[in-house]
This record gives sequence, C-alpha cells and structure tokens, in this order.
Amino acid sequence: MTMWVFGYGSLLWNPGFEVAEQVVATLPGYARSFCMHSIHHRGTEEDPGLVLALDEDPAHACEGVALAVAAGREEATLAYLRERELISSAYIERDLAIDLHDGRRVTALVYVINPGHVQYCGGMPLEEQAQIIARARGGMGPNDEYLYNTARHLSEIGLHDPDLEWLSHRVRALRA
Repeated sequence: MTMWVFGYGSLLWNPGFEVAEQVVATLPGYARSFCMHSIHHRGTEEDPGLVLALDEDPAHACEGVALAVAAGREEATLAYLRERELISSAYIERDLAIDLHDGRRVTALVYVINPGHVQYCGGMPLEEQAQIIARARGGMGPNDEYLYNTARHLSEIGLHDPDLEWLSHRVRALRA
C-alpha cells in the first residue's frame, strides 16, 4: 500500500524524501494559515517567526499536494518527517482522508496544529503576520523565504491562496 503525505507548506518545495508521485489534492475540514510561532526553523525563542499550519475548521478545505512515498522508503520517510515536523510537539500527526484532483481518495499522513500548544497563534491579523515574517530569521533561514517559496510553488501548480499572495506582496513592500 502506498504511503501518502499531504504537503501544504514547506513540503511543497522541500519534501526531503523520495517522492514517487505528486498530485494536487484537497484536505477537507482544515484551513492553512500562519498560526504557529517558529522558534527553530524560521525564528528563535527570542524573536519567533511564523510558519504555516493546519487549523481544524469544518467550513474550510486546504489545497496542497499529495506526495506518494517511494516504495521501500516508508519507514525512513516516517522517521525523517517525525524528526522534522515534531521538533517542538506543536504539530499533531494524523492520518486523514484527502481528495486527489485526479479523482482518487486516499489516506495521507498530515501534520496539523495543536491549538493548545504554546506556539499556536491562530487568528492573528494579516498585517501583524507580515511584520513578523518580514523580520524573523531562524536556523533554516529568513522567514520571508519560507513565505515566498510556498506562495510560488502553490502558484506553479495552479493553486491560489489569497492570504499568502497578500502576505507575499506586503512582506516584499516592508523589506524594500
């Protein structure tokens, strides 16, 4: 059986594992937003950045990509993803049904936000998000790079996220 991973943020442009197939997909019941303070990868404990996470919300659906893990690489991929995504336990690992745009429905490994975690910051106004993203920097580089890469890759696969597009323009203006 194929192991699928749902990518909605950095997994879009930096999966970090061998991908056998990539298909545009929709995860019902979740909304993508910059609702997690980043204290490792895109910020520090003293100056947190922001990263994308999925907030459970029955009124929304998140579009991203389904990534099929190469056969025989499932255990190594799971270990890698757990080390990468569960660094601070702000994410919860879930197996959720996603709808592939080619008509298939599969179960995928998805990392969603724990709204009870100290790094959770849902509902922050977009302007405040832009101010943080424009200045923050962490172990994986500047926060704006994460935003730009994610927005660009969504656009390249024909997906539009109005909040990310607005944030990209606003952060570029702030950094100019």
